[in-house]
Amino acid sequence: MSTVPTRSFAQIRQALLAREEVALVDVREEAPYAQGHPLFAANISLSKLELEVYSRIPHRDTQVTLYDNGEGLAERAAERLVALGYTRVSLLEGGLEGWRQAGGELFIDVNVPSKAFGELVENQRHTPSLAAEEVQALLDSQADVVVLDARRFDEYQTMSIPTGISVPGAELVLRARELAPDPATRIIVNCAGRTRSIIGTQSLINAGVANPVSALRNGTIGWTLAGQTLAHGQARRFAPTSEEHRRSAARQARGVADKAKVGRATLDDLQRWQQDGTRTTYLFDVRTPEEFAAGHLPGARSTPGGQLVQETDHVASVRGARLVLVDDDGVRANMSASWLAQLGWEVFVLDELQEAHFSAQGAWIAPVPAPPQAELISAQTLADWLEHGDTVVLDFTASANYVKRHIPGAWWVLRAQLPEALAKVPTAQRYVLTCGSSQLARLAVAEVEALTGRQVFLLQDGTAAWIAAQLPLEEGEIHLASPRIDRYRRPYEGTDNPREAMQAYLDWEFGLVEQLARDATHGFYVI
Repeated sequence: MSTVPTRSFAQIRQALLAREEVALVDVREEAPYAQGHPLFAANISLSKLELEVYSRIPHRDTQVTLYDNGEGLAERAAERLVALGYTRVSLLEGGLEGWRQAGGELFIDVNVPSKAFGELVENQRHTPSLAAEEVQALLDSQADVVVLDARRFDEYQTMSIPTGISVPGAELVLRARELAPDPATRIIVNCAGRTRSIIGTQSLINAGVANPVSALRNGTIGWTLAGQTLAHGQARRFAPTSEEHRRSAARQARGVADKAKVGRATLDDLQRWQQDGTRTTYLFDVRTPEEFAAGHLPGARSTPGGQLVQETDHVASVRGARLVLVDDDGVRANMSASWLAQLGWEVFVLDELQEAHFSAQGAWIAPVPAPPQAELISAQTLADWLEHGDTVVLDFTASANYVKRHIPGAWWVLRAQLPEALAKVPTAQRYVLTCGSSQLARLAVAEVEALTGRQVFLLQDGTAAWIAAQLPLEEGEIHLASPRIDRYRRPYEGTDNPREAMQAYLDWEFGLVEQLARDATHGFYVI
């Protein structure tokens, strides 16, 4: 019998409506999470809990409620969180099924708050859009048109509209004037599905860009369903913006932020909030990762603005928390904040920043608990052991990474399903654990020792070290000891999705506005 207290659907719902801080966490893997979850449930899988929870739920006294769907994962997650110092941990009464039986709405897919909000924006603002066939006709006739792709650059490179330029969402208002200086040029904004093209198009309209602007209706999915050809491996990116265009964009972005009732803050405010033990404050730098690495505020996390609006739940997993956004141009933070405010967040933009304030350098590094002890071996030692056949390698990396390349003979395992996985793996004199860097694998050393009673070693620096040593590699779904449920395959990513899945995804998005109304906890509004 679990000694962890429970919270009911009614208590969670009331907290959401009262704008209290709520961390409702689904500890299953991403694929089952995507099959159904409450609107504001954040997915932090038990497998990676220690590596993600400090950044996603930074205050240890946050009210954290965990659930699964009867797999027994939530109880284990609760024990881990208590050990990590979290003081107000509870289980959702009845788990996912209890939520459903109490009348709670369940949403499929991922990043649902932003996707549902995007549909609400289009529904209320009648955001203009063009069908794939209409855009193709414009391109064929060499009309005065520019296509701006609002996704991440890597997504754009995978597949894009011919002639498209990569301008991730938060960059649109800052860069559009440079890319379409003639106000007569038609701007078309696309993403893979619907959300980022709707939000990007409406961003340009809200900011008063003079050009006619339209979303590509249904994005690259719509393009594919129309039987049209996508480009692959494109590398067109936005160019630097002139100071004149930046100033103009900054004035308009500030106007949009003011209309959305975005708060203003100084560094003194931020410091006071960060010392306040009663509220969660997230500090997000919404510029490009390259700009962040070159110089950023100490303590800030790199979250490019378009993705932050799209995937808020991935980084700000405490609904009702305070968000503070920062840039160095007065455009990207204000535009991103305008959307987050409409998404129901209390959000502020930092003003009066000087270049000297951006004193920290390098990539953002997630805060994690002190790593447990493990006996390390080198890639060469592992290679020697594998020749003698008395060693089994367990690989804890993402399944997609494993399939792409792994140490020959290595078994792919989900950490949350170790007992079941080890039942499928041959017994050995010793086990060597790895993942991309060995950070996640290190957390499993003691667990594997306890389950096998054998010696367990950690590959120093993980599979990356094996690759660097130019040792042989294998690919494919060769030794899967766990089901590949660690990631939900989005119907809008990649180039080989069935047409039925793409159409079903669009149909689902169209129904989100009605589902939001049934849920009635969202707190969204549209300016």
